[in-house]
Amino acid sequence: MVGLREAKMERTRRFIADTAFDLFVAQGYDDTTIEQIAAAAEVGTRTLYRYYSTKEALVVTFVENGLDAAMDAFLAQPDDTPLAGALHAVIDSVEHTISANPARLLALYEIFDKTTGLRAGLADLCWSWRQRLAQEILRREDGAGDVLFAALTAASTMNVIEVIVQTWTVNGGHVDVADIVRAALELLHSKAIPVPLPPAGLVGSAS
Repeated sequence: MVGLREAKMERTRRFIADTAFDLFVAQGYDDTTIEQIAAAAEVGTRTLYRYYSTKEALVVTFVENGLDAAMDAFLAQPDDTPLAGALHAVIDSVEHTISANPARLLALYEIFDKTTGLRAGLADLCWSWRQRLAQEILRREDGAGDVLFAALTAASTMNVIEVIVQTWTVNGGHVDVADIVRAALELLHSKAIPVPLPPAGLVGSAS
C-alpha cells in the first residue's frame, strides 16, 4: 500500500511534468527554462531536480509511463500464456494510452519533431524498453530460450508500437487507433510484409 508521503511525492512529480508540458506547448521546448517551470509549479529548482534530473526527462516521462504500462501489461500475463497473446496485451495497453490521451500525445510528438535532442532521448528510451522485453521473454522460458529469437521478437513488438503511434500522429489523430492496430496486425499475420531473404542457394549455409 502506498503511504501518504509517497502519494504526495507522486502527485508533485506529475504536477511538475504537467506544468512543464503546458509551458513547452505554449512557448516551445527550447524557450522554456527550468526556472520558469519551477516557478509555474510553485517549487524550487532544487526540488524540481530531485524529481527530474534534466529538462529532457520532463518530456519523455509521458512516453516512459506509457511504455512502463505496456510492460506491466506483459508481466501481468501468466507465464503459461502463449507468447503471442502476452505480446498482444502490450499492444492493447499502447492503444489504451493513445485513446486516453490523444491531445497530449499529438502535442508531445510535435515537440519531438521540432527538437533533435529529444528524439535521441526517445530512441534511447525505446531501445532500453526493447532490451527489457527481450530479457522478460527469456525469463518466461527460464532463461533457456533462444536469445536471437527473444531479441527479434522484442524488436518487432517495438516496431509495431512505433508504426502505430507514427501512423496515428501523422494522421493528426483523425484515424481510430483501433483501426490502425487491426490493420497492422493483419498485415503481419497475413505474411504480406516481406522480410530479408538470402538467395535460395545461401539459405542454411554457414557462410
